[in-house]
Amino acid sequence: MSHDPNCLFCKIAAGEIPSTKVHEDDEFVAFRDIRPAAETHVLVIPRKHIATLTDCHESDAPLLGRMLVLVARLADKLGVAYTGGETGFRTVINTGPGGGQEVYHLHAHLLAGPRPWLRMG
Repeated sequence: MSHDPNCLFCKIAAGEIPSTKVHEDDEFVAFRDIRPAAETHVLVIPRKHIATLTDCHESDAPLLGRMLVLVARLADKLGVAYTGGETGFRTVINTGPGGGQEVYHLHAHLLAGPRPWLRMG
């Protein structure tokens, strides 16, 4: 796995910076956002350092698929999965400054809870 020693999220994944983790395995780490925009706001990151979604290659497609499946599993675990009616969650991947990306390590936001939210991820 690639790792950027200067990347905030790589440091979180390596346990060098504390976080409130909700999931951890060999490939991904999920933790609560320190500035939550919604009642439930979790970031899902691959351990592999990829700066942006634009930097993904065809070979990253399986990783991206597993990442989105993990988002759905975590939504269920956190009690915010879509179960019909008005239930559900939002998944956001910000890319680049125009897309609102603040940390240059690919990550998905899982947002849920009563609206209005402070921001969209």
